[in-house]
Amino acid sequence: MRKLILLATLALAAAVMPSAIASASPAAAPATTAAAPTAAQLLSKTNSCKQISNGKYKTDEDASSRTVAICDANGAVFWKADMDIDCDGQRTSECNEKTDCCFQDDTAFPQSDGKPLNAAKLPYIVVPSSSSIWKYTSSGLKGGGSCAVIYNGKVEYAVIGDTGPSQIIGEASYATAKDLGINPDPSNGGTDSGVTYICFKNSTVSPIENHSNAVSKGQSLATAFVNNN
Repeated sequence: MRKLILLATLALAAAVMPSAIASASPAAAPATTAAAPTAAQLLSKTNSCKQISNGKYKTDEDASSRTVAICDANGAVFWKADMDIDCDGQRTSECNEKTDCCFQDDTAFPQSDGKPLNAAKLPYIVVPSSSSIWKYTSSGLKGGGSCAVIYNGKVEYAVIGDTGPSQIIGEASYATAKDLGINPDPSNGGTDSGVTYICFKNSTVSPIENHSNAVSKGQSLATAFVNNN
């Protein structure tokens, strides 16, 4: 009788064991997150321009002509220009009165603690001050807004961190240039052409100084931009 009970117990255990093993098996791996758009994918959506600016901008004060238009798209605006180096904001070894003849110890949009942005560490771009050519706020852009900056096959996600001259466009922080492989020296750096700026409408990176947040939000908005244009 004891032998029969033992055999019955073993049989029951064998029946239960597969489900027990199944329940102990590792959960299926979650689906991988879709990769962010490449530089080529983003640029393919900027081949044509639906101009919304009232005229065009110069790339530099001494430029002989106005060549840069602001273009509208679904969920974003974009422009193609040069890149001058903005070193304004907090004083650092890279950005100060000695390294930059035009250094200013402030930025239009401050950090969450009220201090100016740090151009040497934070990738940010400069938008032209509002004028009859274009008012960036009318396109849903604001301080801390999310942007993708593309140059030479690379994409940098940055925030709108400062405003510049009302007639000139094409400027970004020391950190933006450095990350894109552009000479970031405020006295002799930058590049004369080949930079595309895509800024996403009604977006905000919070806090503005958190670059990791800028990257995650920028990648998400860039994916939507590619899918919807």
